[in-house]
Amino acid sequence: MDLNKISKDVLDNYTRSVSYVEECIDENFEVIIDYISKINGRVIITGIGKSAIIGMKISATLNSTGTPSIFLHGSDALHGDIGVATKNDVMICLSKSGSNTETVDLVKQIKKLGIKLIGITSDKNSFLAKNADYSIVNKIEREACPNNLAPTTSTSMQLLIGDLIAICLMSIKEFKSEDFALYHPSGSLGKRLTLKVSDILNYNSSPKVDINLSIKDAINEISSKMYGATAVLNKNIVVGIITDGDIRRVLNENKNPMNLKVNEIMVKNPKFVSGDMLGSEALNLMNKIKITQLLVIDDGHYKGMIHMHELLKAGL
Repeated sequence: MDLNKISKDVLDNYTRSVSYVEECIDENFEVIIDYISKINGRVIITGIGKSAIIGMKISATLNSTGTPSIFLHGSDALHGDIGVATKNDVMICLSKSGSNTETVDLVKQIKKLGIKLIGITSDKNSFLAKNADYSIVNKIEREACPNNLAPTTSTSMQLLIGDLIAICLMSIKEFKSEDFALYHPSGSLGKRLTLKVSDILNYNSSPKVDINLSIKDAINEISSKMYGATAVLNKNIVVGIITDGDIRRVLNENKNPMNLKVNEIMVKNPKFVSGDMLGSEALNLMNKIKITQLLVIDDGHYKGMIHMHELLKAGL
């Protein structure tokens, strides 16, 4: 059994199918997107079998990207739950054949209630395609399944079309990352979009030394606060930074390093961020300029120091 060939055949099948989906992106598709973007209700996704599972994902994607949506299983719809739909909504029905008994019954009921219907099917002559107000027909040569039975290619293309719809609607609504954050307050996505430096900053452990102190004082501050660095202040204004790397360099290069003052070894004009900066942005800055800590300064006042390890520990 040549698994390598089998895998490549599946990929070839998917590649051809994606090109057929591309053919669906036409004036009809634009009309559908425009219509959905202007409705006052919700996008209700429905389907039977594996199409229903894909429908759940499409509905979830729409909800998280600014288009109110609910998923309604086709069987449940035919047993009373279709009452959730109103004439302000639009229903999107997913069905490869578009003509199985449950889909036919579902389409009839949707039409009877006067709810607008968009069909996504692989058969342009199907009951769904002919009776929907709008239809997207995505050609499928065959399923990737060697028996041409298990829904594989067809469901993947349904998912692709769902993503296309969601992303087009995002663009029309100018849905930004800030909007995305409102719907994702938890998890790594939410943290990257909402967690600020000030949320992580430990105000009670802010390494700092006065500019007139000695290198010994700087070493003690760096060691006790465990940030690998300390801010240097002159009358409560940050004028520099000393890192443990600076300390090692001075110890190697000077015969009497302990006689040095802080102002003789500090690095002026250190990099700093504000407490309002997103933690993810601070982490990106650290990686970009290859440092592991940043000073936090707001309105000219030193607030503390943030270390890369703190950002990573916070889940960024």
